[in-house]
Amino acid sequence: MSRHRAPDPQDDETTTFPRVVADALPADASITSVLPIVPSDATTVLPVVPADATTALPVVRPQTPLSWSSATEQAPPRPVDADATTQLPRIGGSGIARPAPVSATGRAVATDETGLLGAVPPAPPPDEAPAKPSPRPRWGAEPQVPVKAVRAGEKNYRSAHSEYTRTTVGSVIRSTLRGTGELMITFGLVILLFAAYEVWGKTAIVDAHQSELEQGLAWDNPTVAPSAAPSPKPLAPPAAGKAVARLYLPKLKKHWVVVQGVTQKDIRYAPGHYPNSAMPGQPGNFSVAGHRNRATFWDLDKIQTGDRIVVETADMWYVYEVVKQRIVLPTAVEVVRPTPPGLTSGKLITLTTCNPKFDNYQRLIIHGTLVSEQSRADGQPAELGGGA
Repeated sequence: MSRHRAPDPQDDETTTFPRVVADALPADASITSVLPIVPSDATTVLPVVPADATTALPVVRPQTPLSWSSATEQAPPRPVDADATTQLPRIGGSGIARPAPVSATGRAVATDETGLLGAVPPAPPPDEAPAKPSPRPRWGAEPQVPVKAVRAGEKNYRSAHSEYTRTTVGSVIRSTLRGTGELMITFGLVILLFAAYEVWGKTAIVDAHQSELEQGLAWDNPTVAPSAAPSPKPLAPPAAGKAVARLYLPKLKKHWVVVQGVTQKDIRYAPGHYPNSAMPGQPGNFSVAGHRNRATFWDLDKIQTGDRIVVETADMWYVYEVVKQRIVLPTAVEVVRPTPPGLTSGKLITLTTCNPKFDNYQRLIIHGTLVSEQSRADGQPAELGGGA
């Protein structure tokens, strides 16, 4: 039954209180004899019911007089005062003082607010202003927004974080700069890896192939003994990619096995001999080309006039002296002719490579002339640490 609902005369008035059966009581008992005795200090635990609280309680009238029966006799019915329930008696005396209830906010609560239905949440005071919405957090602060979707229109929803993730001019600029920076960092790392490969990786590969070419040389190791005079044997050009001679640059402390041919495949791991040029020690121009990498002719620009170049064949040692260094265009093929421009005919040597480093729009040329030769049976020449 609602607290503020007025009683309806058509309601069953006995639905609130149970019907008292007369047979359940003894013959000499009264109604008050079966009710519990309420002590005088019961108001300390029971709420005080105000006098006006009975206005919401209906008057209960018995439908039939209460009666009970016995095994031997029929007891007369005990009349019940019809107005006995029109007002509930106040429990406890008026002389007992009790403190007024206080709410959680410190405001005094009237006794009729909690007398029947328990604690009621207090209403905010009228002078208290409503809470203001939290301001938008500053840059770098943790946004305090509800994690849920927000209705936008009849059928659409938007994220609760859309205020912070929407596309703006600033966000586009920041994303562009961030992407460009990441791309530049990646490109720089690729360049560094390529440079490392050119310096160490390709050098290791070339050295490995040079070792294989060394083992493929079918030169005998004659007994070291002086000979009366060198007796060079005429050399025939080998097949493409096969070893021709060894080339030494004592100033750079470098040496390589020279192969036949100057195609990209031929000079990938070794310097190559121009097929139409002279063979080592023969009249003409023994011309050799090599890549400008750290494994081959990287420091060829350090070779100056007066430095020595040594060539080793199966039978002989040939020592050349550098007479000229120049830089030409790639189309200047005359530098590998039997007699290059500016030189006299004879037994010559020419080394060519790309110029500058890391590019190939020029050619670095080194020219030399034969100054001495000796048999391999006499040991190494003095330029390589051998005897005079």
